[in-house]
Amino acid sequence: MKQIIDRGAEAILIKQGKNLIKDRIKKSYRLPIIDERLRKQRTKKESRLLIKTSKLIPVPKLIKSDDKEKIEMEFINGKKLSDNLGKLKNADEVCKKIGENIAKLHDNNIVHGDLTTSNMIYSNDKVYFIDFGLSFESSKIEDRAVDLHLIKQALEAKHFDHYNEFFKAILEGYKQSKDHKLTLKRLEAVEKRGRYKRAY
Repeated sequence: MKQIIDRGAEAILIKQGKNLIKDRIKKSYRLPIIDERLRKQRTKKESRLLIKTSKLIPVPKLIKSDDKEKIEMEFINGKKLSDNLGKLKNADEVCKKIGENIAKLHDNNIVHGDLTTSNMIYSNDKVYFIDFGLSFESSKIEDRAVDLHLIKQALEAKHFDHYNEFFKAILEGYKQSKDHKLTLKRLEAVEKRGRYKRAY
């Protein structure tokens, strides 16, 4: 039995038994040949990164990909952190695990690109990262700093009552990264640029 569980701008998520199918949506405003090429490239890239990250942190297991528009992966049955982080008694410990996961990705030159608690599931004492549709490979400290800035903004927007405490715990876990000092220094610069832009 198939069940649509989410529908975004880029893809439809369909639960089928114990698996999840990510089906990229065709864009009618693009030329068909360009649209097909883009969907194929993004599907291949996401599949490749899902395999690579599975050796580093908890992520859904890739079942198969048609290399065009569909990815079939393991369905993670757990608590989406965007709705549950503030309710967890061990929220600080979970946030530290988030930071450790980010550190492992960054130390292996993987930038998630959409770090929000909506893309994290807590299951069996593990924090699973999901949705690598915007992920890419990079060794740049700037890209890592922007990744941290994204999760900080997400915490401030969704978990504002505890966001300072949660982000502090994430940074504690992120200290595992060999370049954490450089990245945090660059994060300060990224945040200053953001404040400057908002002021005008």
